Amino acid sequence: MGLSWPPSLPSILTWYTFFVLSFFLFCFLYRCCWRQTNNEKLPSVPVNWPVIGMLPGIAANLHHFHDWLTAILRETGGDIFVPGPWLSGMAFFVTADPATVQHVFTANFANYPKGEEFAEIFDVLGGGIFNADGESWRAQRGRAQLLMAHQRFRSFVARCSREKVESGLLPLLGRAADAEDCIDLQDVFLRLTFDTTTRLVFGVDPGCLSAGLPTVPFAKAMDDAMAALFLRHTVPAAWWKAMRLLGVGPEKKLAAACVVIDRFIAKTVAEKKKAHEKRESDEQESDLLSAYMEEKEHDSPSASDDERFLRDTAMNFMLAGRDTTGSGLSWFFWLLSKNPRVEEKILQELNTISAPRKGELAVFDSEELGKLVYLHAALCESLRLFPPVHLEHKGVLERDILPSGIEVNPSMKILVSMYAMARREEVWGKDCMEFRPERWISEEGKVRYEPSYKFLSFNSGPRTCLGKDMAFTQMKAVAAAVVYNFRVEAVEGFVAEPNLSIILHMKNGLMVRVKRRRGSGY
Repeated sequence: MGLSWPPSLPSILTWYTFFVLSFFLFCFLYRCCWRQTNNEKLPSVPVNWPVIGMLPGIAANLHHFHDWLTAILRETGGDIFVPGPWLSGMAFFVTADPATVQHVFTANFANYPKGEEFAEIFDVLGGGIFNADGESWRAQRGRAQLLMAHQRFRSFVARCSREKVESGLLPLLGRAADAEDCIDLQDVFLRLTFDTTTRLVFGVDPGCLSAGLPTVPFAKAMDDAMAALFLRHTVPAAWWKAMRLLGVGPEKKLAAACVVIDRFIAKTVAEKKKAHEKRESDEQESDLLSAYMEEKEHDSPSASDDERFLRDTAMNFMLAGRDTTGSGLSWFFWLLSKNPRVEEKILQELNTISAPRKGELAVFDSEELGKLVYLHAALCESLRLFPPVHLEHKGVLERDILPSGIEVNPSMKILVSMYAMARREEVWGKDCMEFRPERWISEEGKVRYEPSYKFLSFNSGPRTCLGKDMAFTQMKAVAAAVVYNFRVEAVEGFVAEPNLSIILHMKNGLMVRVKRRRGSGY
């Protein structure tokens, strides 16, 4: 029986009644569990209650979800089954076991697609590569791989990264240092990566790092969307769908965010298409959208298909480039502020290569930075401890037995916590909680290889991130220039906490003061 739209009044009332009753039950159980957990020093495995499953435990610990889940997986040996309320369709197998990851992401890859539920949860991404499975995914990945591996695009990435650091980031930090201002470095990095990613995807620079730090509605909309998508993982699907139908709570924010996101992408794509049609020379443009448009000219798709494809492709690339790299840089500099020994070793390594200057501020070429072992190791170690995409979500096609002997079936969803895996002694040793770049350096002084099913920051198996090299190019350009020219100090009393979002942003930003190093000046 099909669904009618708009829904009938009885249908709305049924949803509304269900939602209200569920909400009050949720609040009651949350209060009970809050009282219980506040009397305990350490989190423990949540109780699997009759009818309602482990949902109360999840609700009571959302305020410290990442560390709570880490403690549970440490206590259970790396795996736990998390059932939700009966008939809710909420049943997760959560793991931080590399053997399970290797099995799910590589050895039996075909049995663990993203799945329809994943695409429904991440509907803001449309039919893009992150949501796609099967032939659609293979076709999109093959096309993206070809474009991103091209030397023209790789050179474009290096040039854009260096130019944005030189013309935007360093002047901004120089002004902040001279004024002795406290700044939110996470906001600065997200602006930087938004500008860079927009240029790489669309070929235009929105100038978010310009004087006055203009408001970026698209960036705010992305943050709201990612927070809402995370909460969709923590409640039964019927609950967030009811909120979406009624236009309340996080779903109301998500709907508003989608309007802003779609308007921005539609406007930018339209402007790009006009510019592309008016090209007066045969010189190829280097941004990704231009490359896709050139391919589409030969495919002759329908106008509606073309618009939807470009929108979804642009959205996926914007999420991958802006949020993940900005998050990675923020945690990296917070860790450096707490570990001056590591910062000093990076400085010593930077002093071994030439640094072209603009005024008295140094910038570095990507080729030279690519040779630096300790800088690469420090970035890997930061990504290990604070992976920007901290959870991976997989569906199950057919019943299967995991390496641990646990059985999974199509009624379950698999969640992998990279954040928890980084904090397991069985995986990374007794010093797993320490920021120690040396773990990434071999006895021969080269970068040590770690299998992707253990270091999952760039995914694993056939879905390994195509933008890995691009991300390292951008992060090294920023890290080298900032460390060489400035000393970054977290403000007194600042506490870094992960936000509740699909992307591991800092809850309260990264509040710092920057000081010029001796001999630097702008």
